[in-house]
Amino acid sequence: MHIEFRHLRTIRAIHSAGGLARAADLLNITQSALSHQVKGLEEQAGVELFVRRSKPLKLSSAGKRLLALAEKVLPELEATEDDFRNLRSGKSGRLHIAIECHACFEWLFPVLEEFRKAWPNVDVDIRPGLAFDALPALAREEVDLVVSSDPEDLEEVTFSPLFDYEPVFVASAQHPLAKKAFVVAEDFRDELLITYPVERSRLDVFSELLTPAKVEPRSVRQVELTAVILLLVASNRGVAVLPDWVVREVKYHSDYVTRPVTKAGLSKRLYAATRSDETTKPFMAHFLKLARKIPMQLQRGAGG
Repeated sequence: MHIEFRHLRTIRAIHSAGGLARAADLLNITQSALSHQVKGLEEQAGVELFVRRSKPLKLSSAGKRLLALAEKVLPELEATEDDFRNLRSGKSGRLHIAIECHACFEWLFPVLEEFRKAWPNVDVDIRPGLAFDALPALAREEVDLVVSSDPEDLEEVTFSPLFDYEPVFVASAQHPLAKKAFVVAEDFRDELLITYPVERSRLDVFSELLTPAKVEPRSVRQVELTAVILLLVASNRGVAVLPDWVVREVKYHSDYVTRPVTKAGLSKRLYAATRSDETTKPFMAHFLKLARKIPMQLQRGAGG
């Protein structure tokens, strides 16, 4: 027996309408076409599906079994069809994010909080990107967006600029370097530098300052949480270089000082890497818009 979705819709419509004429209207076909379809289905099944002399038209025991199948299968099919319509219209989809920036959680969570209100049907997940190579994962479609400060020339990948930020020096107000207007690479030579637990090449203080100057700190301590880094710095147990969005409140705290790194200061730019054919999807475009706006508010202290 070969049962098609249209057969299940037919059984459900006739049961709901109580007769062929009304069911044909529901299905938007002629009554003759509907009768022909029912006859063909009964011939396949080898049994009658309806009690013919009943008014309204009633299902036989075999027809009731087919109705039970229709009521089980058709809602799932219709939900899937809705999902596909939403995907085509850009109302739903998947946004799995990999982060090559350890401190980015500070601004990413406020962005996602606003995003989920606008796009409740988009499946959002975060992959920190610390244990795997994020850009190849983007190409393999394991993730859909990568936050990175290192754009590359990759085929079918678009790097959309998000915002510029300044890596700033953070120290205890009691630290000798607190008296300086700015710090330079040599100032780190005798210091315990507190960093996130990532490769040096992905830390601004090394990639932009210490490595080019061939300066090695006295020691390096890796700490997972920003709050713990700031606690250690406040206790004068080391110094750190953190993005300005992280220290937006610290600069108003009497236990800390923040200073530019070099006289001119450092400037870095964050990007969102996406597969090029998905960059303009409505929900993706909205996420990129939020990821430009909200971090800027945080940097100015306007976003809390």
